Amino acid sequence: MKTVFVLFDSLNRHMLEPYGGRRVATPSFARLSRKATTFDNHYVGSLPCMPARRDMQTGRLSFLHRSWGPMEPFDNSFPELLFEGGCYSHLVTDHFHYWEDGGATYHNRYDSYEFVRGQEGDPWKALVQPHWERLREAYHERQFTSERREYFSQNIINREFIREEEDFPSVQCFAHGFDFLDRNRDADNWLLQIETFDPHEPFQAPARFKEKFRTGWQGPIRDWPRYGRVDELPAECEELRANYYAVVAMCDSLLGQLLDYFDAHRMWGDTALVVTTDHGFLLGEHDFWAKNRMNIYQEVARIPLFIHDPRQPDADGRRAAALTQTHDLAQTFLELNGVGPAKEMQGHALTMAMRDGRNDRAGLIFGYFGGAVNVTDGRHTYHRFPADLARQEINQYTLMPTHIFQPFSTEELSNATLSEPLPFTKGAKVLKVPVIERSPFYSLYGPGALLENDTRLYDLEADPGQQRPISDPAAEKRLCSLMAALMRENDAPPEAFTRIDLTQHLETA
Repeated sequence: MKTVFVLFDSLNRHMLEPYGGRRVATPSFARLSRKATTFDNHYVGSLPCMPARRDMQTGRLSFLHRSWGPMEPFDNSFPELLFEGGCYSHLVTDHFHYWEDGGATYHNRYDSYEFVRGQEGDPWKALVQPHWERLREAYHERQFTSERREYFSQNIINREFIREEEDFPSVQCFAHGFDFLDRNRDADNWLLQIETFDPHEPFQAPARFKEKFRTGWQGPIRDWPRYGRVDELPAECEELRANYYAVVAMCDSLLGQLLDYFDAHRMWGDTALVVTTDHGFLLGEHDFWAKNRMNIYQEVARIPLFIHDPRQPDADGRRAAALTQTHDLAQTFLELNGVGPAKEMQGHALTMAMRDGRNDRAGLIFGYFGGAVNVTDGRHTYHRFPADLARQEINQYTLMPTHIFQPFSTEELSNATLSEPLPFTKGAKVLKVPVIERSPFYSLYGPGALLENDTRLYDLEADPGQQRPISDPAAEKRLCSLMAALMRENDAPPEAFTRIDLTQHLETA
């Protein structure tokens, strides 16, 4: 089998034409939907970026045990399992988090990889004395700093070297992908992962994609929203959204180039194509920007997924209603290539759902480490928070103690103990590290970052926009039991149940 896996970052499902989107023309996604199965109930698992990628690569959820961190020594990896099964894997990416402390064990699992530089805060270009006064005038004050080792300042420097369309990292990612295909499309048994950071913020796109979304904004560059509540004036909000739309339009154009390549080289008959994202992004919905700070609303949790399986031409153009999730991708890639899953994997091969349309799941759970545990059964979403985020007992289980940018502090590690092996650690004991308020992750994307922390139940059929939480004790009890069962299936540690007062529901799980 030959497989092309396209992974975008922060691509909003509801912006795409196959999912009813009308604000941005996305003809390439519409075209893809006609050549693939479109999944209507595909959800995130662990959040945000690297936790999602750990789920994708390992085939199991990680957010109940660990925050943002590397692949662990005991983790299974679908590229390594493909290698053992005789399938070559190649990664092309501009997602620079793979090269930070908290992600540096992922890209090495592939047979080869190509890293395109320059996205967001990638420490790429070196200017010891930038012309900060000129640059200060060019950028909005909320996305400007001259402090070193900050994403804002490094991004400003990087953008000095991204001028023409061919300079844009996402454009280069697809170009490298086409180079791989030119060299290897006539070979068999390979997987190509084309992964671009776009449309993740900052929302920078070539000028031609912005033309359709001009807002009349006369201020400095404004394309990087804060993570938090909306407090900008309407004109500024419209400019931020318009820049996101422009990047989505660019992503659609790049996807179109790939579809043209499939057509030109008659690849639909022998090459699988999988297109998805890691999570969505709030653009003012629920009065919020971005992610990490708020309840995991549908705009963040429910994400696009398209799969073309050349063995199932009759599935092209179909819709799949089954509940599916990020960690299903690992088993899907393995099944496509005739490789069996590792016993620790817990996802489902989605090629099976394409065949019979069955929904083998009663529900699924998702979340951020340290925040709510969230569950959906397709009809409801239930978001259960600890009674007190600041006083909950929560531990990280790891043999790779790093956060995004740095190792765990010695203060964090001073209270670490050695835990007995967990069911999925293959006999390895692991560090059990209590979360403390001074942890580097705590106020960045952990408990201290949350601006909403009240338990809520939504009826998605009556209220798809999640505007009106409901009180339904019977539904809440049922979803608590479902949540407890799914957590137990994921080998959640005992404190994961007590922190959200769920222990009593284990009896009915």
